[in-house]
Amino acid sequence: MIDIKLLRDNPDFVKKAVTRKGYRIDVDVIIELDRRRRELIRETEDLRRQAKTVAALGKDSSETEKEKGRALKDKIKIKEKELAVVADDFDLKFSEIPNPALEDVPNGIGENENKELKMVGEKPKFDFEPKDHLELAERLKLIDFETGAKVAGSQFYYLKNEGALLELALIHYALDILVEEGFNVIFTPDLAKSRFYLGTGYLPKGDEAQIYEIKDSDLGLIATAEVALAGYHADEVLDASNLPLKYAGLSHCFRREAGAYGKYSKGLYRVHQFTKVEMFCYTLPEKSSDMHHELLRIEEKIFQGLGLTYRVLEMCAGDLGSQAVKKYDLEAWMPGRGGSTGSPQGDWGEITSTSNTTDYQSRNLNIKYRLSNGETGFAHTLNGTALATSRAIIALLENYQKEDGSIQIPKVLYKYLSFKTIPAPKP
Repeated sequence: MIDIKLLRDNPDFVKKAVTRKGYRIDVDVIIELDRRRRELIRETEDLRRQAKTVAALGKDSSETEKEKGRALKDKIKIKEKELAVVADDFDLKFSEIPNPALEDVPNGIGENENKELKMVGEKPKFDFEPKDHLELAERLKLIDFETGAKVAGSQFYYLKNEGALLELALIHYALDILVEEGFNVIFTPDLAKSRFYLGTGYLPKGDEAQIYEIKDSDLGLIATAEVALAGYHADEVLDASNLPLKYAGLSHCFRREAGAYGKYSKGLYRVHQFTKVEMFCYTLPEKSSDMHHELLRIEEKIFQGLGLTYRVLEMCAGDLGSQAVKKYDLEAWMPGRGGSTGSPQGDWGEITSTSNTTDYQSRNLNIKYRLSNGETGFAHTLNGTALATSRAIIALLENYQKEDGSIQIPKVLYKYLSFKTIPAPKP
């Protein structure tokens, strides 16, 4: 959530921020709810003081004073009920206000207005028509969507043989880099309480629903290790001298993918379960921008090592989501993606992102820092995908495919595998 002082002191800024992100929220209604909530709190507290004064008379109170005490108790109950309704309504609506985008974030309402910052590498050229990852993987018996659908439903799959080993190699590769970069490795729970998936901005309902909720419990399957890593220091005051804290979280990720996500959702690109190595950092407010660029640098290092061609995009305000004030995406060139005619001509596909959420999540989860002089404030949190194995496997299969259907393995993965090539399928 945003700082409530911002809403009270600068409502016009909040209205503009809401509009920039493309949200339809009546900020004036929220301001009025806040005013009424505070008014009811004052009225309730005043009635309690009066009731306490009457009660203090004890046996010496007259019948009139006793009647006044009973009347005050009734009024307090009425006010408390009204306050509860107004407070709940305010909390719900206030939590919907997104974190304002930074001023230097480009305006725009969707992915078509994101800004390309740079491209690294050259798009591969083939002497044959490249296949998409799904066709390659099924021929090589690396992925089984048919059995996955039988057992768990559509968009679930079995990763098999060299495909399973390739995922493990990618995980080791990413973690080795992150350890060198000073990250602490954590394998997180795959479940979290609603406070943590809601507090980090992952919704169980609506057009952008992601969370699978567990029936008859307060638990949901996490959409990313970000949820568990943000909850790791909930309700704590962190010593500023220990910041930044940098975590590399490994988890399975579960996503309902309930929204409409454009034309590319084939195969592994948009599935309900995948494995991801997530970077998550806690910083002082003045250091979060530098850390954001650091996370982007590490993402680039990982994919440069894999020899993939990629581009860096800065998200426009309308494509940031509720939590982020600034966000970068890395998109890899995927040769097997269809062009306008449906034939494989190649296109870009998102492989990682990194976001600065400033104090938006830490306010929800009560994560503070303390300076040496005793001053406290809300920590800034940042997240970045080091490597989502499903997207990385797509890019590797399509970019390293050979005409006979075999797949060359990038050199940086040799030490994690017993093979350098996934052999061509047998005739």
